[in-house]
Amino acid sequence: MITMTTSDVTIHQTFLPTGDPEASLAFYRDVVGFEVRLDVGQGQMRWITVGPAGGSGTSVVLHPPAADPGVTDEERRTIAEMMAKGTYASLILATKDLDAVFERMQARGGEVVQEPVAQPYGVRDCAFRDPAGNMIRIQEVP
Repeated sequence: MITMTTSDVTIHQTFLPTGDPEASLAFYRDVVGFEVRLDVGQGQMRWITVGPAGGSGTSVVLHPPAADPGVTDEERRTIAEMMAKGTYASLILATKDLDAVFERMQARGGEVVQEPVAQPYGVRDCAFRDPAGNMIRIQEVP
């Protein structure tokens, strides 16, 4: 039996769908302030990897929704409907200075969903919606 006392597993990438790669690229690069790490494909079949400037190991891959050939037409319609409502995908980011990040993103044209507020479950956060409808919450961390 193998026993691990510490985890050697980290989060490397997470995926968020986008129907408009250029709009999503502009949001994550120009509004959030992420750097572009990889941009492959073309048109609507484009995968763009972005992440915090300075190259932390974690990144977000912006991808075409339902690009998997195993997804049925009905599933594609459901995904499109959920994206339009903003209920398909979300991402939680963190910062030490929530107010400054909120002001910067709002000034850069980010679509505000919620201004900074102390939540009853113990975190202080705000929320934006990206161009694909994904919910982007930002939590303040010490």
